[in-house]
Amino acid sequence: MRAERDELAVAERVLERVSEQLANERASAAPALGQVGGRAVMLTPHRVPDMEETLLPPDCQRILATVRQAAGPVMARQAGEALGIDVGMRSKREPLRGKAVRLVDRGRLRELPEGRFTTRF
Repeated sequence: MRAERDELAVAERVLERVSEQLANERASAAPALGQVGGRAVMLTPHRVPDMEETLLPPDCQRILATVRQAAGPVMARQAGEALGIDVGMRSKREPLRGKAVRLVDRGRLRELPEGRFTTRF
C-alpha cells in the first residue's frame, strides 16, 4: 500500500508540473503587437487545436459570432450584410469569404458543398 501511495504522490507532482508548463505555453501564445510599415499590427499566434477564440483576430471573432447567431447555414453575402459590410461588390465580399474559409481550415467553421458556412459542432 505504501509503495502505491508513494507512486501516486509522485504522479501527482508530475501532473502539477506538466499542467504548469501547459499554462505557461498557452500564456505565451497570446497575440503580440509588431510593426509593419510603421503601423502597429497584431501578430497572429501559432494555431493550436484548443486555442481560445479570444486570441483570434477581431474580424474572425465577428464572423464566428455572426454564423453562430444565424438561423442556419449562411453565405458570405449574408454574413457581410449582418456585419454591415457593403456586399454589393464582389471585391468587398471576397475578403470576407477568404476569412471564413480560413476559419474552416482552422476547424472553427464548416463549409457546406453549396458554399454556405455553419458552425463546426
